[in-house]
Amino acid sequence: MLITEILARNARMYAAETALVERDPANGVRREITWRAFDAQANRLARALMAKGIAKGDRVVQLMMNSLEWLPVYFGILRTGAWAVPLNFRFVAKTIGRCTRTAGARGIIFGPEFIERLQTLRSDPGFSLEFYIFIGPESLRPAWAESGAGLLAAHEPDDPRVPIEITDEAALYFTSGTTGTPKATLLTHRNLEFACIQENCHHRQTHEDNFLCIPPLYHTGAKMHWFGNFIVGARAVILRGIEPRWILEAISEEKVTVVWLLVPWALDILFAIESGDIKLRDFQLDQWRLMHIGAQPVPPSLIKEWQRIFPHHQY
Repeated sequence: MLITEILARNARMYAAETALVERDPANGVRREITWRAFDAQANRLARALMAKGIAKGDRVVQLMMNSLEWLPVYFGILRTGAWAVPLNFRFVAKTIGRCTRTAGARGIIFGPEFIERLQTLRSDPGFSLEFYIFIGPESLRPAWAESGAGLLAAHEPDDPRVPIEITDEAALYFTSGTTGTPKATLLTHRNLEFACIQENCHHRQTHEDNFLCIPPLYHTGAKMHWFGNFIVGARAVILRGIEPRWILEAISEEKVTVVWLLVPWALDILFAIESGDIKLRDFQLDQWRLMHIGAQPVPPSLIKEWQRIFPHHQY
C-alpha cells in the first residue's frame, strides 16, 4: 500500500484523533493536528503544486526545520507523483544549490530559517527554480516567495487521485557529505511501504503507542522510525529541542511509549539523572516501554547503565 494511501486510511478511521503534536519548549509552544487535518493539508498542497504544473516524475525540494507542517508537506509532494527531495538543514547555500541542480528540481518549499541561504542562491545566475513556496509566519515571508498558507487556502482538501504505482520513484535523499559531496539515493514507494512494515515488526507498535521524534525529519532514520506508528494510526510527538528535561517532560506529559534517541542525547539524560539535575520521580514514565538508539556505535556501558535505571524497558 502506498504510504499516501495509509494516510488516507488513517484519516478515515481516526479522523478526529491526534496524529501529530509539535512541542517547542524553548518558546512555550505546543500545537497538534488530527489525522483528518493532516490528510487535508497534504491534499491541498498536492493540488497547489499540480496547479503549478508539477506532475509525476518532477522533483520538489523540501528545506524545513522539524515542525507540524513538515510531514503534510512531504506527503503533499508524494501525492502529486513527484519526487520529494528533503535537504539537510545544515547545508550551506552552495550545497543546497548543488543538490537542487543534481535533483533537477522545479521548485522548493522552505521555512524561515533558510531565507538568507536562498537569497544568496538567487543571486547566482547558474541557479534557477520555477517557484519558491514559503511555510512560516507571513511577516517573515520574502517578496520573491509565495505564501504556503495562501496556496493551501486556495485549494480543495480532496485527494487529487494521481495514478501512482508502488514501484514508482518517490523520494530523493542526499547523504550528509561528511566524506565528500552529498550523494543522492533514490527511494521508491515500495521502499517507503516496506519501511512502515519493517519498523512495526521491529517495535510492535499498536494504535495505543505514542512515538517521540527528535532527530531531523529530512533524514530517513527519524521519519522511518515514525513509520512504525504511522502504519497503525498511532500518534507521534515532534520535539524541537534536545535538553534532557525537555525530553522527559515530553515523554511524561504526552504519555510517550517509544523514543528514538541518538547516543549523545541518551548520555545527557543519564548524566542529568546521575548528577541530580533531573529527578525521575518528577515525571510519569511508567508507560515508556522502549528506547530505540543507533546511528552510531552504542557503548556497552551506556546500555548497562540505561538498563539499571530503566529496567522495564524492552530490548
